[in-house]
Amino acid sequence: MVFKFITNKQHPLSKSQKTIKRMLLSKELVAKRELSVDDLKLIKKIKNETALLNKNNVTRTLGYLDFYIRHPEIHWAFLAHMVSRNGGWNMTDLKGGFLTKLFTKKESQAFFNFLERGNWLIFQDAYPQLLVYEESKRKRTNLFYLLPHLHISFFMETIWNYFWREPDKRLLTIALIINEQNYIEKRVVQNSAFQKNVLNTLEFTLQDILALNHILFPYEANGGIQLIGQTVHHFNSLHERILLGKRLYSVLFHDLERLHSIEKWAKEYPHSGSRMDYWPQLFHYVNEEVPGINLTPRIISCSIPPRSPRIYSPKLEYSWKDQKHDPAERGDWYKDWKIIHTLTASHDHVDGEIKDDYCKTLEKLELATITKKVLSPFQ
Repeated sequence: MVFKFITNKQHPLSKSQKTIKRMLLSKELVAKRELSVDDLKLIKKIKNETALLNKNNVTRTLGYLDFYIRHPEIHWAFLAHMVSRNGGWNMTDLKGGFLTKLFTKKESQAFFNFLERGNWLIFQDAYPQLLVYEESKRKRTNLFYLLPHLHISFFMETIWNYFWREPDKRLLTIALIINEQNYIEKRVVQNSAFQKNVLNTLEFTLQDILALNHILFPYEANGGIQLIGQTVHHFNSLHERILLGKRLYSVLFHDLERLHSIEKWAKEYPHSGSRMDYWPQLFHYVNEEVPGINLTPRIISCSIPPRSPRIYSPKLEYSWKDQKHDPAERGDWYKDWKIIHTLTASHDHVDGEIKDDYCKTLEKLELATITKKVLSPFQ
């Protein structure tokens, strides 16, 4: 799919964009470099390390964080870590206190397959790029000629070569956002099975209407948990997903003091997939509900009365088994140098305030489960 540029007016190219354009145009006819024995060993090592960490959402999410700790100049790694945490929470929600009452087992399985495939694909594409950068940094030599042999897009090979010369952290982050969303466009979003079983279903539409697709960045401040983030709308739109990624990057890295608080939280609370990781007063990985019919709303302004059961949010290891994936579909999404017009940061002011909206969403979810129980008491 050729990327469609949705914009009223394309601004003149910046100096960096002009350089990247020249690199994209001049390198298109360059053949793959012949690899040495050491190169082949390194590629095998990278593939093995990627496969080891790509077992499930928890291992992937940890992989991103560990890399960011080693190389904090690669902002995308921390953004990927935090977004991947949200992916894990969405996966366990499907087995948690609300969605198990709203979805059938078949629907939950379809939603999980969709989330898991996207999470797996992005990691197996992005993490080898990070490891090639790490090895290039260690050896103090450019090794990005290895990227085509790892089936990485020509666009990202060009961007990494530019970054090696001009370490523009923001540009690299936005390029990786563009890459990951284009990478999953045909493989996941336009996949006919996912379209039929997930994206075109009433449940997915309701998630959009009810704003259930919150991406949350927790941190501790003022004596309690704070949440910033964004809400996903129009997931089917590649353009909108890229804009969302830019906004999330802005929310996460704009305020350095807040960024350090989020980093501190992420390091102190290992990702388990349970929302209890960030809000134990509201969620618990043990199901505290007493079997029977509970028709009384308990969530008010993101608090639960004393002695009331918390929202069930299981850990990933108890929710879903590790999946065996088919190999990633081959093919380079990059077709046109004009993609560089999207290499600009979000200029919208994004404060990221989301806690109130998220609290209202939880109240809606609880009301929906109670309503369904009333209307279908024997289901």
